[in-house]
Amino acid sequence: MPAGPQLLEALNAGSIDLGHTGEAPPIFAQAAGVPLVYLGNEPPYPTGEAILVPQDSNLRSVADLKGKKIALNKGSNVHYLLVKAVERAGLKYQDIHPVYLPPADARAAFEGGSVDAWAIWDPYLSAAQAATGARILVDGSNLVANREFFLGSRKFVEAHPEVIEVLREAVDKASQWSTERPQEVAEFLSPQVGIESKILETIVRRQPSGFKPIDASVISDQQQIADVFFQLNLIPKAVAVREAVITQQ
Repeated sequence: MPAGPQLLEALNAGSIDLGHTGEAPPIFAQAAGVPLVYLGNEPPYPTGEAILVPQDSNLRSVADLKGKKIALNKGSNVHYLLVKAVERAGLKYQDIHPVYLPPADARAAFEGGSVDAWAIWDPYLSAAQAATGARILVDGSNLVANREFFLGSRKFVEAHPEVIEVLREAVDKASQWSTERPQEVAEFLSPQVGIESKILETIVRRQPSGFKPIDASVISDQQQIADVFFQLNLIPKAVAVREAVITQQ
């Protein structure tokens, strides 16, 4: 699937029982009434997402984005990055012009010049840099955590509570394997995502992984994101993240 929002649509439709997305998609989904539950999360990876501009762009700071078109996948992790980056630059979200596109369409728009910037995550981020020489205007450092979450449908998880421990063991085992064999992981994933294995290997080597429990600090961080999205009218109602946490350790 191209991104988290589409994955959660499949979860809501009953096409899948478990999934893996970033921070923002479950908030949008919870606001829409999707019966999801948080199962665990990976460590933060703030440098794994960024706002890109073309190599020859005259945009040099986030403040320069005022009045500009920024491509992004609505409801994805980079949506919150964009909100926080704009806020830190002294702009309002209304000062920019978001253009909602999935990654493939966003890259075409970015390369074709129909948008001024692109908020995107790895591996698309690194692939675009390698292919086009695009510059990072700002990444998530000191702005966002950029966590990845393991999610499930409430009905499935309540019927199979053992899945949480099974998932934890599987994720930790895969994490250890990928740490020991990054080249093999990259070569395996390359044909599936359509990105060169050398680019993927770099990402595998630097991206943290593993299964962490949903603790109070993670819930707090997610709640801040949910509150910001509600204040900006990006979601139709306030969300209590804690209500979607089936276990708290």
